[in-house]
Amino acid sequence: MGEASTKDKSARTTAQIEADISRTRTQLAATLDELAVRVHPSTISAQVKAKAVAAVEEKAGRAYVAANGVVEKVRAQFVDEKGQPRTERIVPAALVGVGVLLLVASARKRRKG
Repeated sequence: MGEASTKDKSARTTAQIEADISRTRTQLAATLDELAVRVHPSTISAQVKAKAVAAVEEKAGRAYVAANGVVEKVRAQFVDEKGQPRTERIVPAALVGVGVLLLVASARKRRKG
């Protein structure tokens, strides 16, 4: 088998060898160009920026889902299954809210006065 491959190589013409060399040079130049683009600072910077943006978007998406879940749980406390408001829960919550606002306003008034 070694003899056959030696014969095939020796049977090649100078033009074929030159064409192979030219093709190899072209492939090598393309590979070097690609490597130069990959290691260029602007390419690396763009990749880092894209990864950071993706990470922030993922975190924001998770936060949105979590916040939406909390809002739905709170909403379920004040609305029944049919979507009707539960006044027996809304009125006490509103009164507590008004009370807290009055306490905060009173505390601010005391600090100023």
